[in-house]
Amino acid sequence: IQDLFNSEEIREYIKEKKHDFIVDVRFRSSDDVILLYVPQEKIIDKAKKGFTSKRQLEFIKKKIASIFNKAIEVIVTQSDAHFELEAGIYQILNRKFHEKIISLYLSFSGEKRVPVDSLIPLPLNARKIIARRAALELKQDLVVNLGFGMPDGVAAVAAEEGISNWLHFTVEQGPVGGVPAKGAIFGVSTNPGAILDMPSNFDFYQGGGLDLAVLSFAQVDNGGNVNVSKFGNRLAGCGGFVDISQNAKKVVFVGTFTAGGLEIEIVKGNLAIKREGKHKKILKSVEQITFSGQYAFDNNQQVIYVTERAVFKLVSGKLMLTEIAPGIDLEKDILAHIDFMPEMSSDIKIMREGLYLTGRLGLDQIVEED
Repeated sequence: IQDLFNSEEIREYIKEKKHDFIVDVRFRSSDDVILLYVPQEKIIDKAKKGFTSKRQLEFIKKKIASIFNKAIEVIVTQSDAHFELEAGIYQILNRKFHEKIISLYLSFSGEKRVPVDSLIPLPLNARKIIARRAALELKQDLVVNLGFGMPDGVAAVAAEEGISNWLHFTVEQGPVGGVPAKGAIFGVSTNPGAILDMPSNFDFYQGGGLDLAVLSFAQVDNGGNVNVSKFGNRLAGCGGFVDISQNAKKVVFVGTFTAGGLEIEIVKGNLAIKREGKHKKILKSVEQITFSGQYAFDNNQQVIYVTERAVFKLVSGKLMLTEIAPGIDLEKDILAHIDFMPEMSSDIKIMREGLYLTGRLGLDQIVEED
């Protein structure tokens, strides 16, 4: 469990609403859940200033989930015991695995190298399915930028499949080569070959040095435009997204098909939607254009959009459906959740069954064949 990046917005919201009984906010990166910590003694039968009730907590959960588009979990603690517990766990781990922890830290600076097969692989879920499908776009010796969030799963998949040393991964903070870290420590890499200062790194990006960029999307529209920067009254900003996305030779955008409570089930290589997300992400028009599909089309940039159940491509300036997942119904699970009728490939393919199975995908053989 790590501190939530950009958690200031959530903390400000809690402060504004005077929810003083929420003593901490964290982010569990393994399943993208926001954790709200509330001491047991602050929960009473009827809410009043400085205190809350179970009913009010349930309302707050739903409200924050709808505003920030994340799943919410309330952790009831015994006063500030969770801070003491975290500190205690860290001390135990540090005593028992001190050498491994130090080796991992040193591997971020390049002072020491660790075996990449010691890195923990992703569990089989929507995140891994999407990362695997994005990884199918990898080729030997490509220079590949990975963005924050779901794209970091591509590095984890490459490491698990034993091909990370065939590629040159880079993240905007400066590391080149190795395996970019995922989750809350994104921005460092295990076993980097070099670490550039950020201005030099962006000079490289803007000069067209990237063969491939894998980036997250929040909204996509019929023209292939992507929004990651503005949602209602919230302005998240674009960071280096524009520099990277519009200058890479090829871009793979990744994200779940819908957001807000999406639950999937994988059975014998088939995908099923147990609960659909509350928010559509493929819209008639995005709220703000952070990536321009028209600019990409004018410059012959290859653009692919990968979700857990479907893959789209930018073709002649329009979004075209090219692949669907095994077990998915085209009308019910895809078209019903898009605000427009996308272009349809004359040869819509079924996504590889191996994407939905445990064990390795065999990416080393697939990349070698390509």
